[in-house]
Amino acid sequence: MPRELPDELHQHIERLCAEGDSLADEGHFEEAVTRFEKALALVPAPAHEWEAATWIYAAIGDTRFLGAQYEEARVALTAVMLCPNALENPFIWLRRGQVYFELGDMRLAEDSLASAFMLGGKEIFEGEDPKYSEFILPKLKPAP
Repeated sequence: MPRELPDELHQHIERLCAEGDSLADEGHFEEAVTRFEKALALVPAPAHEWEAATWIYAAIGDTRFLGAQYEEARVALTAVMLCPNALENPFIWLRRGQVYFELGDMRLAEDSLASAFMLGGKEIFEGEDPKYSEFILPKLKPAP
């Protein structure tokens, strides 16, 4: 069961993450990651027991992916898998698959993108570069 943070701490973390989201939206990826890392540092140890860590690690991974820092994104998107509710989050699987694709690990890209599809349907690929759906969807044809 994920642990919940005290309200004041939760609000402070949310403010830092909102700042990070705004910076990422403006293309200021390093500054955004700095905000997310400050937020993560406020999560009590062990961080992976707190739901807040799920969305912070996912935000770091997403921002690193958007900034084409694929190895750094992989690290964050590996850490998030230990956090509450990460395994059922199609967006996390999508970003993991995209990162592995960009790193050239097609086996893990396939596994992750297939998981994203199974959890989020074809819609999970909307707004993304079509190369990812073109890579995975033909491999997911049902057996006769």
